[in-house]
Amino acid sequence: MNRIFKLVSSLFFAALLFGCAATTPTVGGSVSYGNATDVEQVTSDFGSTDLQLMAEKMARSLSEFSAESYKDKPLVTVANVKNKTNEYIDTRSITDSIKTQILKSRALRFAVDIADMQNQTDELTRQNNSGLYKRSSTARVGQMQAAKYRVEGTLTSIVKRNSSLKDVYYKFTLQMTDVESGEVVWMDEKEIRKVAQR
Repeated sequence: MNRIFKLVSSLFFAALLFGCAATTPTVGGSVSYGNATDVEQVTSDFGSTDLQLMAEKMARSLSEFSAESYKDKPLVTVANVKNKTNEYIDTRSITDSIKTQILKSRALRFAVDIADMQNQTDELTRQNNSGLYKRSSTARVGQMQAAKYRVEGTLTSIVKRNSSLKDVYYKFTLQMTDVESGEVVWMDEKEIRKVAQR
């Protein structure tokens, strides 16, 4: 009886340990999940590590500037980043990461992005003109807050090659401009160089 109890207990703990160890799922035996923050070194093209490095640097710099310069949290709108590289890069992912980190730090408030303004006006129109909603519950037209500042950026690259090396230099520049005066009140940049053996 004692031996059976020990065997059942051993099987139970083995199953428990096996269940705890299987925290990283696999797909079809040949695909596994990695850590999203691991350094990506597959190619010299723009990748997830580059995006993370740029977003972290800019979010930290802009948050520190805002905390030092403003008692209140100014309202900011974000314009699309201009991609001046020869690669397709989803620059919206960069600005989304920057906004997410800044919102977590509570350094700034964000108005609807320029890219999302049409969605905002469509929603206001739907609520006010469709006849589907109680008037007392609809968002009123003309109540949106105007942003005091606009944030916009540029991503550029320089690529050099020879018979054995490919050297890629990226520069991401971000600036914040006072909408009323046109004054650039903050600006920073992040540089990344990647070298690949050919």
